[in-house]
Amino acid sequence: MNRLTVGYSALADRVAAITPPTGPYDLLLVVQNDKNIAWQDRLPQALKDSAVTDELKCLGVAKSRNRVIELANTDYLVFADDDIEFNDSGLKEVIDYLDANQGVSLVLAQATDHSGKLRKPYPSKEEKLTKLNSARAATYELVIRVSAIKDLGIRFDESFGAGVENYLGDEYIFVADLLSAGGKAVFLPITIATHPEVSSGSGWGTDGDRIARAKVFTRVFGALAPVVRLAFGVRRLALIGGVANLLRFVFGR
Repeated sequence: MNRLTVGYSALADRVAAITPPTGPYDLLLVVQNDKNIAWQDRLPQALKDSAVTDELKCLGVAKSRNRVIELANTDYLVFADDDIEFNDSGLKEVIDYLDANQGVSLVLAQATDHSGKLRKPYPSKEEKLTKLNSARAATYELVIRVSAIKDLGIRFDESFGAGVENYLGDEYIFVADLLSAGGKAVFLPITIATHPEVSSGSGWGTDGDRIARAKVFTRVFGALAPVVRLAFGVRRLALIGGVANLLRFVFGR
């Protein structure tokens, strides 16, 4: 029996782009198909041969991630998009760590771009995750202990993430909700995936982006959100677009 599920969330018109890993994993694909596109014949052969597939007649990556959680039957689950390529040795290291640390419900690992460069500045050693150091988490960096997530009732907030108005922050909220529920999460400097340089969380500078990011902090910190937004924004003043936009960000405008 396989230990790990690779759970893909993909738009119906992008399933052909998936490059399934070759390791001993369960493959699971949830397709967002609000336009009734015929996607089954577009699947790579490896998915046709062995993947469990499901379809949602709507958009929203958080909805499809939640369906992936519900359908997963292995010990562990890693989330994937259509443009992700996984590192088998890195995934094995994470599985070994979770086997040896039964109290850990989630591992945040690291990823490279196609040049082999790490996608962001990651810590150099294992680090306990908190609400203050996990805001830059990406979904394809997350490996979860399926039973713990189901027992705690943690799911992605479907008001956030690609496909809805608040198009980012769903991963961070997922980690924060896990921590609030008493779950333990850690970062490990283990590379498990390759992902293109640009992602939905890498854009800055527009009014929509600023407002969406502000809503994420409100969701995580409630009344304390302005203080956290100030600290976060000061470190990224140039990206936010100056002092005036920083003040708008702090007050969620």
